[in-house]
Amino acid sequence: MADPWLALEFGVDPVERIAQVGAAHEAFLAGGPEAARRTDRRLRDVVANSWRRSAGALLDPETTPPIDLTDDMLESYRAAHPLARVLPLFRDLLGGIAQDGAHLMAVCDAYGRLLWVEGHPGVLRHAERMNFVPGARWDEAHAGTNAPGTALAVDHSVQIFATEHFSRPVQRWTCAAAPIHDPGTGRLLGAVDITGGDHLANPQSLALVRATARAAEAQLVADPVEPGVLTVAALGRDEAELRVDGRRIRLGRRHSELLALLIDHPEGRTGEQLGLDLYGDDRLHPVTLRAELSRLRRVLGPELLDSRPYRLRARVRADFRTVVELLDRGDPAGALEAYPGALLPGSDAPGVTRLRRLIDGQLRAAVLAAADPALLTAWTATPTGADDLAAWQALARALPPGAPRRPLAVARIQQLAGEYDLPRATWLQRRRN
Repeated sequence: MADPWLALEFGVDPVERIAQVGAAHEAFLAGGPEAARRTDRRLRDVVANSWRRSAGALLDPETTPPIDLTDDMLESYRAAHPLARVLPLFRDLLGGIAQDGAHLMAVCDAYGRLLWVEGHPGVLRHAERMNFVPGARWDEAHAGTNAPGTALAVDHSVQIFATEHFSRPVQRWTCAAAPIHDPGTGRLLGAVDITGGDHLANPQSLALVRATARAAEAQLVADPVEPGVLTVAALGRDEAELRVDGRRIRLGRRHSELLALLIDHPEGRTGEQLGLDLYGDDRLHPVTLRAELSRLRRVLGPELLDSRPYRLRARVRADFRTVVELLDRGDPAGALEAYPGALLPGSDAPGVTRLRRLIDGQLRAAVLAAADPALLTAWTATPTGADDLAAWQALARALPPGAPRRPLAVARIQQLAGEYDLPRATWLQRRRN
């Protein structure tokens, strides 16, 4: 059975296939999926489905993708992105291809924004004409069918060949891309891509990007943590995970809460302040608190936790601080990508509850203000956003009438309106406002 992710079967004439798929593309634009199928019965499902998603986003087939990140924002964003750690690997494995005068290597984030595009200067100049440049957004909603965007959409490696691209300015190119995941959480981090001419439509190019993606995931597992830096993961989990000097430590609930509070107050907290943050006004337990801090100091190491006031002496990288920093830089897409869920959702400590509400509120406000269907879809897919009626209403407004996800959004609005005991007219009015 033919591999559905490969663009061309063995022995197929590429020139003839370009013409056949091109005719199907024109038929699709004129009459929809059935017209395309009648024109070319060999049209791949992955391509036909991607064309539908592209058209559902009301994408102009003559369009070029927008540029989301530029200058300092691009530099700071990609410097902090997890895939920056494996960029040398990409260059080692794909560098020869990227400099041969016929191909480009590209790496994008989970939202399809190109972080790095490298290759021969002449090929790069040609690619600039279609905005295949760092900072441009190549997800399907903004660029149509293309290898990195479609690989992210279906979470699978894929080739896109010539006229299979939805956008006409891209149809002189062929590309192969594979998604990359965080090996610890399974979260989609982005994709690696090679782009060039029709000769890329072969099994070797697809195998190469697949192997490169797997090698990157393996290196992310093995990559040592920077010495002396506390790396803390506390979003979407009730017990924080701490990495320090090569050690990976799962903290208990109370130590997780204390660490989050100390990270949120780098200037330090007195014992009384920490007691209020941890237990509340009417349940101060100074002896218990000192015992918990003593045990936390043994976990961290005595050189990493000061007292009078209590504060961390190490440099800290915490996932919840990353979300806030990205929001401060005006990057809601990056913040949402870095957000697997609420901060220590099982905690009822007053200080943690306040911090959790603050982070979730800032992220929610930024997503609603952006009114981007992709961001709203991602937000409503989180445990925090799944019951957010206003977000589902915003998503229904942002999606065009023919979008496949719009009926799901409307159904969820009806369900939540019933659960919240809101009359139908109320949520309809909110949708219009």
